[in-house]
Amino acid sequence: MTRPLVVINVVGLTHEMLGPDTPHISSVVAEGFSRPMGTVLPAVTCSAQSTLLTGLLPRDHGIVGNGWYFRDLSEVWLWRQSNRLVHGERIYDVARRRDPHYTVAKMFWWYNMYASVDWSVTPRPSYPADGRKLFDSYSQPAGLKDELQERLGVFPLLKFWGPGTDISSSAWIADASVLLLERYRPSLTLVYLPHLDYNLQRFGPSDPRCRQDIREVDAEAGKVIEAARKLGAEIVVLSEYAITDVDRPIHINRILREHGYLTIRREMTGWETLDCGASRAFAVADHQIAHVYVQHPEDVQPVAALLRKVDGVERVLDREAQAEFGIDHERSGELVIVSERSSWFTYYFWLDDALAPDYARTVDIHRKPGYDPVELFVDPQLKFPKLKIARRLARKLLGFRYYMDAIGLDASIVKGSHGRLPDSGREESDAPVFVCSSKSIEVDDWPMTTVRDRLLRLQF
Repeated sequence: MTRPLVVINVVGLTHEMLGPDTPHISSVVAEGFSRPMGTVLPAVTCSAQSTLLTGLLPRDHGIVGNGWYFRDLSEVWLWRQSNRLVHGERIYDVARRRDPHYTVAKMFWWYNMYASVDWSVTPRPSYPADGRKLFDSYSQPAGLKDELQERLGVFPLLKFWGPGTDISSSAWIADASVLLLERYRPSLTLVYLPHLDYNLQRFGPSDPRCRQDIREVDAEAGKVIEAARKLGAEIVVLSEYAITDVDRPIHINRILREHGYLTIRREMTGWETLDCGASRAFAVADHQIAHVYVQHPEDVQPVAALLRKVDGVERVLDREAQAEFGIDHERSGELVIVSERSSWFTYYFWLDDALAPDYARTVDIHRKPGYDPVELFVDPQLKFPKLKIARRLARKLLGFRYYMDAIGLDASIVKGSHGRLPDSGREESDAPVFVCSSKSIEVDDWPMTTVRDRLLRLQF
C-alpha cells in the first residue's frame, strides 16, 4: 500500500534556521532527520523545482533558469507556466506505474499548468481587452479554484509578489492545501510556501527582522504538517536554494551596450527597449547568474574576455565549462556567468533613467527581459507613495486604464540574492535543506538530483 506523502517547499529555508523559531518544522526533524541539501546551477525556482521532481540536471530537463531567450521568437520570456516546457519523467509519472490509483495535488509549484496531476492551483490573472488586470487563479479541475475562492476569498496576488508581499499569500496556499488534503487525500501533495523569499531578498538573511518571517512561515507550514499527520502521511519539508547577503548589483547589459554588443530601439514614446534579435550579445539576468546570448560565434571569446574583467563576476562558462555544471543545454546562453557571493545581476540596459521603458517602474514579471527584485520595494524617492498608489487603484476600480509606476530604479536597495552554488563549508547557511519525518531514507549526502528517487523509496 502506498503511504501518503506531503512535500512542503519552504523557499529560502536553510538548516541554520531550524530551531526555536521553527517549532513545527523542528517537530518533523525530531521524528526523522534534517540535512543541508545540494542544489543545481542555477539555484533558482524553476530549475530547482524541475530537478526535484525529475532527478535531472538542467541540461536534461531543459529548465535553465526562471526564463530564457526563445531564439526562434527573438524574445525573452520569464515565468512561463506550461508543464510541457519540462523534459523528463516526474516523480508522479514513475509512481503511477507502481500504483495505478496514485493521485497528486500540486499547489503552486511552478510549471503547474497542464501537469499530469489530479488537482492543481496556480496564480493566473485575467487581462481584459481594456487593459485591466483582474486577479484570478488557474486550476485543474477548472472548478477547483472557484470552490477554494468561495471558502478563502480570491488568491491575494498583490501579497504574492511586489511591494505588498507578506504572509497572506503563503497562508492562503496553506489553508487551500489543508482543504485539499482533507477532502481528497492525495497520494502525493506538493505545497509551495514562498514567504521567506521576500524579506530575505529585501533585507538580506543577516537582518534580524527576518526572524519574524521564519516564525510566520513555520506557523503556516504547521497547518499543513498537522493535516498531514491526521492522514498518517510522511512529511518532507525542503527548500530550493538559500539566500545570501549582497551589496553589489552588476548592470551586465549596460556593460555589453557600452562595448557595442547590445542594441536598443528608441520607441515613439521616447523610452528605450532592448532589441534582442538585433543585438550581437545581451544577458538574461536571473539573480546571481545570467545567460549571455551571443549571435555570432566569432564574438563568443571576446565577450567572455570582457566579462571576466567585470568586478563581481566569479565565473564565465562557455559551452565546455557549462557541461561541468550540467547546464549545457540549447536554451542556455553561449556564455553563462556567475556572480561572486555578495553580487547579483540586474537586467538594466538603459544608460539614462529618463529613457527607461515604462515597465521598469512597475511590477511586471513577464515584460521585463530579466529578473527584477527591486519590484519588492516601493520607490523610496516617491513623495506620498500611499496616496499615489491609492489614486492608481481608484482608477482601476472605476474601470479606467492605470499606470502603477511605484517601483524605483536603484538596484542597490536589494540586500539578498541567490542562484550560485554554495561555497564549500557554508552549506548550513548557503544551501537548501531537506527535512523528513522518517529515518528510513536518512543518509548524510543529499544531492538535489537524488530527491525524486529517495521520495519514491520513502513512499513505496
